[in-house]
Amino acid sequence: MIVWLNGTHGVGKTTTSALVQQLIPDSRVFDAEKVGETLMDITPGLPATDNFQHWPPWRQLVVETARRVLDYTGGTLVMPMTVLVEQYWREISTGLAHHAIPVRHFVLHADEDTLRGRIEGEHPVPSPFRLQYLKPYAEAARTWLHAEAEVVDTTHLTPAQAAMRIVRATREGSGIPPQESD
Repeated sequence: MIVWLNGTHGVGKTTTSALVQQLIPDSRVFDAEKVGETLMDITPGLPATDNFQHWPPWRQLVVETARRVLDYTGGTLVMPMTVLVEQYWREISTGLAHHAIPVRHFVLHADEDTLRGRIEGEHPVPSPFRLQYLKPYAEAARTWLHAEAEVVDTTHLTPAQAAMRIVRATREGSGIPPQESD
């Protein structure tokens, strides 16, 4: 099984994924961004782009890597990765379904003011990269993303609270045993 944590940059996917992993037995975190970093290291480089997700091999390799890791280890992969282009999500989710890998797709959400505050407060210099995704995230949320996934509004939640909500939702009907803390 895959627990996919989607949402815009700065919403808390990486922090929350580590907490989710601690709460689901036999689980591992797989950050698909590392696949993109590998592709960016190819020399000479692949065709120029502002986002490695635009390279078709990234989407294919994410599916293949997840499948191979699950074949090797079993258990659950927790995958924190922003995917805001519906076509890209369809390619990934269809690829995983082709391999009979169940996916629980969650979107960590926060209102724009909260997101901006988190992004600007995280570093002494605000991240223009993260800030540039606020509008595309809002558009994806409005048009397809929130309808496609289970939304966890983190505006007033700690990462630990968000993780617990995700784990509880994942356990419902998945066969993952409840923990004493549930």
